[in-house]
Amino acid sequence: MRPLKILFVTPYLPSPPSFGGARRLHGLMTELARQHELSVLSLVRPDEPYDDSVRATGQYCREVVTMPNPPFALPLKGKRALQLRSLASRRSFEWFSHVRPAVAARLREMVSRQPYDVVNFEFTHMAPYRWSLPPMGRRPVFVLDEHNIEYEILRRTAGSESTLVRRVYNAVNWRKLRSEELRAWRTFDGCSVTSAHDRDLLLRDLPHVRTAIVPNAVDLDYFRARADAPPPEPNSIVFFGAINYFPNTDGLNFFLEQIFPRVLARVPSAKLIVVGHTPPELFALANANIEMKGFVPDVRVEVERAAVAIAPLRIGGGTRLKILEAMAMSKPVVSTPQGAEGLEVRHERDLLLGHSPAAFADQVVRLLQDDALARRLGDEGRRLVERQYGWAASAARLEALYRDLGAGAA
Repeated sequence: MRPLKILFVTPYLPSPPSFGGARRLHGLMTELARQHELSVLSLVRPDEPYDDSVRATGQYCREVVTMPNPPFALPLKGKRALQLRSLASRRSFEWFSHVRPAVAARLREMVSRQPYDVVNFEFTHMAPYRWSLPPMGRRPVFVLDEHNIEYEILRRTAGSESTLVRRVYNAVNWRKLRSEELRAWRTFDGCSVTSAHDRDLLLRDLPHVRTAIVPNAVDLDYFRARADAPPPEPNSIVFFGAINYFPNTDGLNFFLEQIFPRVLARVPSAKLIVVGHTPPELFALANANIEMKGFVPDVRVEVERAAVAIAPLRIGGGTRLKILEAMAMSKPVVSTPQGAEGLEVRHERDLLLGHSPAAFADQVVRLLQDDALARRLGDEGRRLVERQYGWAASAARLEALYRDLGAGAA
């Protein structure tokens, strides 16, 4: 079979990957680039430098095209104004914050001059650009990569909001996003999802959509325990991810308010290390038992420090890269059932699950106090990701979807 020419249409540049969505893109694209010719059209923040990201992405992409997206740089008041504008419209907030006529024009220009075999759109937010393309004779295969079922995340978020205004806003917005997401599923040639759970949600609405499960995975060489690493700090717990992403913010607050006090009552010296892009106001939470690290250039350093990794998530979709990456580094993990949703893991074999604040705290304390249990779960977690969650296997599934849809057949 001949190599494919693939264009990725993305809301951010994939490399160097510093958060979950970028890690998925980076992992899949670098693997595909071993056999195929890749290009990317990406939105970027106009207020931040991105030359390093262009260079890093250009190491495996033939062409890297960036388009500044002003809504990404809006201050809080500007974002609220855009949300109000979307509320008065039939379009979702995600549409207003991602869709620009100039980007659509650039996509049309790229597709008209280059015979791509596949145009792969990342997230429902980018799907409207597919609809901006005119009818073509020999056209590429159009694929939508669903990192999550987006409307399901917003639906869960609406149910968890504490204020009436936020509940009403999210209740309206998730229904708009669902309408846009269903339209995308109908008009794309195929959709890739990260788990059987998300595939079942999609097929429940539209049973005839052509889908493939392309799991989130891990760079098994990058995320691994060092043989010469120092022992973890006693009684240390790490939570890592983009803390400015609402499901992570909600999970962190849930742990701090309902779980961590129970842990401290039994292990007073326990320390929580919080790692990832963090809203400035959350740094005020730091104290003797809470270390707010914010963004770090290498998350492995902080994961290596910790005795236990946690995923106390109550909202989300897709699958959590933070769990896979911690397991790849042989760290024992405690998660909520929602946090581990979509992963082929089993309680007590691969990780520990806490169904309630008290149960979650019990599992954390168990691991802090039982080194043998922590080592066993860490070893089992590493074996699991080696068997099932490497990027090469996931990329092969995505390529198989492209081929099944007819890419490269002519």
